[in-house]
Amino acid sequence: MADLTSNFIGIKSPNPFWLASAPPTDKEYNVRRAFEAGWGGVVWKTLGEQGPPVVNVNGPRYGAIWGADRRLLGLNNIELITDRPLEVNLREMKSVKRDYPDRALIASIMVPCTEEAWKAILPLVEETGADGVELNFGCPHGMSERGMGSAVGQVPEYIEMVTRWVKQYTRMPCIVKLTPNITDIRKPAMAAHAGGADAVSLINTINSITSVDLDLFAPEPTIDGKGAHGGYCGPAVKPIALNMVAEIARSPEMRGLPISGIGGVTTWKDAAEFMALGAGNVQVCTAAMTYGFKIVQEMISGLAQYLDEKEITLPDLVGRAVPNVSDWQNLNLNYISKAKIDQDLCISCGRCYAACEDTSHQAIDMSDDRVFTVKDDECVACNLCVNVCPVEDCITMEQMAPGSVDPRTGKVVEAAPADWTSHPNNPMCATAAD
Repeated sequence: MADLTSNFIGIKSPNPFWLASAPPTDKEYNVRRAFEAGWGGVVWKTLGEQGPPVVNVNGPRYGAIWGADRRLLGLNNIELITDRPLEVNLREMKSVKRDYPDRALIASIMVPCTEEAWKAILPLVEETGADGVELNFGCPHGMSERGMGSAVGQVPEYIEMVTRWVKQYTRMPCIVKLTPNITDIRKPAMAAHAGGADAVSLINTINSITSVDLDLFAPEPTIDGKGAHGGYCGPAVKPIALNMVAEIARSPEMRGLPISGIGGVTTWKDAAEFMALGAGNVQVCTAAMTYGFKIVQEMISGLAQYLDEKEITLPDLVGRAVPNVSDWQNLNLNYISKAKIDQDLCISCGRCYAACEDTSHQAIDMSDDRVFTVKDDECVACNLCVNVCPVEDCITMEQMAPGSVDPRTGKVVEAAPADWTSHPNNPMCATAAD
């Protein structure tokens, strides 16, 4: 079995699967259960400063988006940082770290944007034996209205300033958690890097309203007739998270900046994708809240089996896909493929035909007895038919070399024009028609 031992910025854990700072890591009881289930590390739910307690809502805290089979696709939460006293959290963290010295324990922190506030809390956290700190610059609701969370994460100058304070006042490795509620994720990442951050983690939750109660006319979850925007997470945000991780990983200014990947990790395959795009480890929340802590066991066994089959190590996987992440104008326009329908697998539902005929390129023919075939002359390889087909592998894309003869039509496959980069039909050309 592949060795999944992780060494992320000097923080060692038996595997690269950490629980993200969230309700599952809010207390000692939960974290002990997580470690017994096999999680390699946890980021304790975000700690605030000593003083007036944080008060959470006592009504519904989560909104949801489901698939057709009621599989949970996304959660919208309006919960704040921990509402438990700081001294209680610190005491429990110290107890857990003492009993599980081989597991990673990271303290997530959010305090006001003043040097004194950060200077005061860091020694208290350090005394617990925590392996590192994660600066929560991403929370989009509740705390951001108080000048914390994403209110800091959206201002690169603040990120750099606070990161410098943290590096000045603690020996612990510093991870900066980034908000996705920003136009260019590279700018806050560069600010964290400039401030001396040992790593960045992303993404935090996305500003969202998941639904509206059409009887009460209020966003859900609804508290006494009103609702508020919250933070969106779960499988639905994974594509956004993957892109942002890749943008940082391939940025020349930040090559080598360690990344902890967050956002919709539900299976070992999700984790492997994040790591292939540059994440050194992954953090999980919604999957644990949906299926329980033991889901990590499938992640561990699946990733180990994949690495064994590929005959690569965990470090080999990290960043392996980054060189293949490109900008559109660098794609090979002479690469040609055509759709092919496997008649033995086809159930004659007609979804490919309806989608292509109505919304695409009219490249699928339907016979009187409902046999569907691809019209190669019209097929532009858009892949829509593959994506709407309910039968896996029934429709596939076949690569065809330019200049070759298509055996199905007897016609020569044409390549893109030699001067395509300056061709007016190229949307990246300055002279392209609107």
